[in-house]
Amino acid sequence: MMDLFSFGREEERDSRLLADRMRPNNLEEYIGQEHIVGPGKLLRRAIEADQVSSILLYGPPGCGKTTLAHIISKHTQGTFVRLNAVDATVKDVREVIEQAQNNKSLYGTKTILFLDEVHRFNSSRQDALLPAVEKGTIIFIGATTENPFHYVNGALMSRSTLFQLEPLNKEHSCIAMKRALQDQERGLGFMQLQADDEALDHIASMANGDIRRALNALELAAMTTPPDSDGTVHITLEVAEESIRRPTVRADESTQYDVLSAFHKSIRGSSDAALFWFLYAVEKLGMDPMVFIRRLIAASSEDIGLANPQAMVQAVSALEAYRNNGWPEAKLNIAQAILFAVESPKSNAVYTAISRAMSAMDEVKSAEVPLHLRDTHYQGAEKLGHAGYKYPHDYPGHYVKQDYLPKELADRVFYQATEQGNEAKISHNQRLRER
Repeated sequence: MMDLFSFGREEERDSRLLADRMRPNNLEEYIGQEHIVGPGKLLRRAIEADQVSSILLYGPPGCGKTTLAHIISKHTQGTFVRLNAVDATVKDVREVIEQAQNNKSLYGTKTILFLDEVHRFNSSRQDALLPAVEKGTIIFIGATTENPFHYVNGALMSRSTLFQLEPLNKEHSCIAMKRALQDQERGLGFMQLQADDEALDHIASMANGDIRRALNALELAAMTTPPDSDGTVHITLEVAEESIRRPTVRADESTQYDVLSAFHKSIRGSSDAALFWFLYAVEKLGMDPMVFIRRLIAASSEDIGLANPQAMVQAVSALEAYRNNGWPEAKLNIAQAILFAVESPKSNAVYTAISRAMSAMDEVKSAEVPLHLRDTHYQGAEKLGHAGYKYPHDYPGHYVKQDYLPKELADRVFYQATEQGNEAKISHNQRLRER
């Protein structure tokens, strides 16, 4: 629901998690994302000048999206309002817009609306924002972990500047934890703590770039570890291992599309990568193996085709193996089909032929079947001129040159075999027929 940013209130220090207490209040404290908030960068200049326009912040959890919004709230002279898309309604949005109109007309002040998890806002709720953004009644800041091109209305996207935040790394988490250990007001500096480097390194590795997760684990370790005889709380590697577990890998819709895309593109060039993305998707993300088998079957024609027609046979066989044996029994069968496809000679001639034929269909309003190709299995066919078909098996090489396409497309070539694999033989035969 709607609220003003309230981070930093002294009376809440003890009740808030370490990650909230240590949230940076200015750009000097902010960790990472130098490509958008480094010295001289556009967003940094806008924040420092209190001239932020409507923006979208896109990046993985814990990379600093909400923190950037918090810093903007500290720098602006206007009203800063936060809504969470999980529970905000159209009514909430309209209330913010109405108040923003009053602030602008009565006091001449601007209103910045920060909408966290904007991907959870459906289309109708996003539409309610659009007029106010267009008129400049509110300045919109959206934060999302999902691809905004999939979840944010095109009109709202076009009126906002997109900033993509990169995943943070182990070093960033270590910096944040060391700050927290030293900070006596907001952090854990008031405690008598000793944290081994290998313990911090383990927490940072397990946090996988999520600073919030790293700080929460550090706080858990500090608050639950009994002090030594001298009162020192010693955070060892063993303590760190108990305080944080390997994170569950996200498998949202955007991630699934990206992994499937990486798999298909890897089929064109890397056995190792294709195998990795397939196993990663199924074993780590919990995706359905059938999705990848279907894509493999498609790639067998799109990227290999007649250069090695056995790729299709292998892919369909993997499909049958999976249907009959299930997972993980069919893992080897599917892997074999993937490796066979990647190591096969490649050709997109089938795909290209379909594209050319589809374009040709759009060119002709109605395709008339040549008379010699029409059905003759009835009396009177010859009287209608349905004659003249040459039976190829009556000719040397079982081929005879004649028109097969509509007369408007008589000279068109849709399928042109490459010199790859088995298609080299087909290409040779095509050249012979052209003589």
